[in-house]
Amino acid sequence: MSIRIGYGLNLEQSQKLIMTPELRQAITVLQLSALELSEYVQQELQENPVLEIKEDKEELPETEVEANGGKDDGLDVDWQEYFADKSDLGIVRQGAEEEKEQVQWENFLTQGPTLVEHLLFQLNVSPLDPGEKEIGEFIIGNLDDNGYLTCSTEEIARSLQVPVEKVEKVLRTIQTFDPAGVAARNLQECLLLQVEALGWNEPLLPALIQHHLTALGEGKGPKVARALGVPVEEIQRLYDLIKQLDPKPGRRFGGNQDVRYVVPDIVVEKIDGEYIVLVNDYGVPQLTINSTYRSILLQEKDSEARKYVEAKLNAASWLIRAIEQRRLTLYRVANCLVQLQKDFFDFGLRYLKPLNLKQVAELLDLHESTISRATANKYIQTPHGVFEVKYFFASGLESGGGQEVSSRSVKLLLKELISNEDPKQPLSDQKLAELLGQKGIQISRRTVAKYRDELGIPAAARRKRY
Repeated sequence: MSIRIGYGLNLEQSQKLIMTPELRQAITVLQLSALELSEYVQQELQENPVLEIKEDKEELPETEVEANGGKDDGLDVDWQEYFADKSDLGIVRQGAEEEKEQVQWENFLTQGPTLVEHLLFQLNVSPLDPGEKEIGEFIIGNLDDNGYLTCSTEEIARSLQVPVEKVEKVLRTIQTFDPAGVAARNLQECLLLQVEALGWNEPLLPALIQHHLTALGEGKGPKVARALGVPVEEIQRLYDLIKQLDPKPGRRFGGNQDVRYVVPDIVVEKIDGEYIVLVNDYGVPQLTINSTYRSILLQEKDSEARKYVEAKLNAASWLIRAIEQRRLTLYRVANCLVQLQKDFFDFGLRYLKPLNLKQVAELLDLHESTISRATANKYIQTPHGVFEVKYFFASGLESGGGQEVSSRSVKLLLKELISNEDPKQPLSDQKLAELLGQKGIQISRRTVAKYRDELGIPAAARRKRY
């Protein structure tokens, strides 16, 4: 048996998706939020000298290339024609003659002090001697974001080569600082420090915090009452006092976990009975082409400078196209959401309908991945508050009328039922499922328990009051 090996030429036709740099950039720009896009544009401005920020809102003048008879200078993109297109994509632009709103600097706040800064200030004005203040700085430097001491006094004493008694003395001083409960070594000590600072004269509180805190959290009030020999109503009253204390006293101070304000990427306003969709890119600089580099295209012929400018010019035009395409896609997606979720915009959260990416993609004739990228990390401002765009894509449950109701609407109803229950006889998950069934929502007890956990609501036994 012989095998013949030879060479040959075959012609095949196939389709391939090639991820060009331009396509990759368009995908990146699409999934950026307004703040991220602003940072991205600033970076591109530094890397591409052809780009510059357009300071005014006036129409672009005719370019020198157009004035030269509109000759084709070998560009891959007819950027002159592109920049002449000023179609509005849902953004309300102010005229050049309108005065810009003056910035009220009183509305801006500086960053608040961190927990470490707050404690060091108190340490520096305390009556401790320099050696003790050094120990205090070491203790403060070993507190976590919640204000708890992360190492033992023995470890501190070994590290600083000082007696443990001296470390204990400084620690007790720091535990008197504001906020109350700071520098505690566990939850019980933190709560006891706060009780001491508040001056509560409740003899049972220390024993309750030291030995029965877990049982109270599990709703075992009667068991604790029998152990301490007091009425269950007294245990309930003391437990209500404990819940007023802060288990994490350090979290109220600034730091890496500061509250970050959400800048909505889309704004929906109701004007004259109609919903108007605005794409918020106020913080994104308006880009244009530097006229100096345009003139190089006319002066230089087949030079390295011309090739460099052409490459940068094409990159700049692709970036501006990507930003415009992002704006258009966001506008179309938001407009579609307003139409599909009109009951939500009219009446509120309870009327949110089930929705998925496929439905929106089919209506807009786009791919699901495009809708997913357009809604990722984006926020929308509505008459009912600011929501993440993905908030409108929720699963649904079947109602009595054969229609579907959003799971978020079910959670809202569940929260309302629990808030209106008798605290002495809280509703069980089975009872909640039956009440929702009476409202036409078919739901199982397991699903009720799942939604209740997602809402952070404890079980009926832990909600019961005495």
